[in-house]
Order: sequence, then structure tokens, then C-alpha cells
Amino acid sequence: MSIRFRNAVIAVAALISLAAPATAQQRAGLMGELMKDVGDVQGKLVGLAKAMPADKYGWRPGAGVRSVSEVFLHLASDNYLLPAIVGFPPPAASAINPTDFATLAKFEKQNLSPDATVTAMQVSFAHLLKSMADTPDSRLDERVKFFGQDMSVRQVWVATAAHLHEHLGQSIAYARTNGVTPPWSQK
Repeated sequence: MSIRFRNAVIAVAALISLAAPATAQQRAGLMGELMKDVGDVQGKLVGLAKAMPADKYGWRPGAGVRSVSEVFLHLASDNYLLPAIVGFPPPAASAINPTDFATLAKFEKQNLSPDATVTAMQVSFAHLLKSMADTPDSRLDERVKFFGQDMSVRQVWVATAAHLHEHLGQSIAYARTNGVTPPWSQK
């Protein structure tokens, strides 16, 4: 992670971590419910990332399958890509170009410390939640291209939440396989 990106990540994380929860609480309807759900998933994923021992970040269940670190950074990269589909470009500091999937793969393959990975995740969630908050209900029926399919903005946001849940399940399996109990299920 470049120093410029790291400093931008820290500044943005601090600002948005204060604003995003308030925005989610104020938003009503589907978007408010999706934002609450995304915030809950964020808490679980960040909790798992913090609970996973540093020496397990390179663990992968098999050849050609994402490692622990790559899963966390994949969801972070998609927290930039999916908002871009509905008109919220990623911050330049992320170096992600939504029309160049090589930039997503490069983001995913970064060799970051666990703390830097958690920070990258938190900053990406802040971007995602702000993008969701900035989507007015009047745009939810608007049509966009989503991986070649014609979808409503509403469908993209629902798919975004579903995608996060998919990787939450994957991360739970990775954690348990490595002897890590998810923090929210500990007694």
C-alpha cells in the first residue's frame, strides 16, 4: 500500500466511520434496510479479519482458490466496483478502474498486513455505504448494465448485499477451518 493511499485511507475511514452510521439510521425504506444489513455484514467481516491470526492470511483451501487475505481484499475491491456501476466512481487513491478488471485483481493480490487489510476493508465499506446513502429513491428504478445484464439500480444494491453475505459465509468457513471462532458467536 503506498503511503499516499494509506494516508488517504486513514483520513477517509475516520471521516466516514462517523457519518455512515448516522446516515443509515436516518434512511428509511429499502435503502435504509440494505444499509443496515451492509453495516451488520461489515462488522462481522471486520471482526473476522481482526480475529484471524496474521500467519493465516495466506492460507487458502486449495490451489487456485482465494486466500484469506484475497477474500477480504476482493470484497473491498467490489465495494468500489459495484457502486461504480450505479455512478459512484472509486476514489483515485484506490487505483481501481471499474472498466479494467486487472486493477481489481491487482488490488486483491496486494500483500498487506492484517491491520492494513482491515483498514482497506473499512474504507471500502465507508465508500459503499456513502454511495448507497447518496442514491435517492427516485433512482432505484433506473436501468444500468450489470455485468452485461440490464438491471435496476435497486437490483444492483440488493446483489451487492447478497455478494457480501456470500463472502461472509466463505470467511466464516475459512475462519473455522483455521480454528477461529467468529467473534459474534463466542460465549
